Amino acid sequence: MTAAARVKPEEYFTPTEWAGLTARSSWKGLALVAHCWLVIGAAMAVGVVWPLAIPLMVMVIGNRQLGLFILMHDAAHGLLHASRSVNDRVAFWLCGSELGAYRPYHLQHHRYVQQAEDPDLVLSAPFPITPVSLRRKIFRDLTGQTFFKQRFGHLATRIASRKPGEALLPMLLAEANKQRLFLMLNGLGFALFAVAGLWWAWVLMWLLPMATWLPLVSRLRNIAEHALIEQDGTDPLRHARTTHASLVERLFIAPYWVNYHGEHHMFTQIPCWNLPAAHRMLARKGVTARMEVQPGYRAVLRLASRRDQASAGA
Repeated sequence: MTAAARVKPEEYFTPTEWAGLTARSSWKGLALVAHCWLVIGAAMAVGVVWPLAIPLMVMVIGNRQLGLFILMHDAAHGLLHASRSVNDRVAFWLCGSELGAYRPYHLQHHRYVQQAEDPDLVLSAPFPITPVSLRRKIFRDLTGQTFFKQRFGHLATRIASRKPGEALLPMLLAEANKQRLFLMLNGLGFALFAVAGLWWAWVLMWLLPMATWLPLVSRLRNIAEHALIEQDGTDPLRHARTTHASLVERLFIAPYWVNYHGEHHMFTQIPCWNLPAAHRMLARKGVTARMEVQPGYRAVLRLASRRDQASAGA
């Protein structure tokens, strides 16, 4: 296996610039996690007081659910807190993700980005697709089909293919063990809201965003980051895409500077809150002109869905 080409930070930043960009913080990551939960809590409160606002709050909360994943992603790189122990515990307890399996998987993605050994290559390889195919994917996301397939599809397939007389309970217990963190946290959340007489708020403004808007914005993120990026490319400045995000796009699609994915792949030691500064420095030095940069998510979707594609895709 041949690892993807890497950039040398000293070719783009002075030692002082690099030290500032990569400095670990004992409070910034925690502040972002707190901000994420405060936005979710505020959006839920708005939905409880003004139920007509629930559809909008579903989008806000679903985007912040992606935000929790983005912050966990920073934790996978050891960037969320200066202490590795605190970093990993925050990812587990406050971002709802176990790093044990995700960290080696994700680091393999970085090592072999856009190479045959990249475990995420399957997400970007099918593009471009037709507009009809893209609309089908979006429909599946917004109707919960994608969520069900990702979360319970393996179990459904296993049950459908079980042999006559094969016990169902062991299958269910095995699946529950695999998803113990998901079930534990969501069960606890539902119970707390039910005690307060607001079980419906948990269903409509936590589970519903998770099952609909979160799959959609996760798909848009995956498309923007690596779709139509050259496979087996040798230019490390073009292994991923940076997408400029407006305030509206940041609110509903791209939280916590996830849109600066080109910079993240070039310099994995930079925490998410410093990626905009890295982008500005690179722009001043003329480096961004050599990178894959798009003006917004609409522009990316136009690239990823073309009417002239022969196959409609799945």
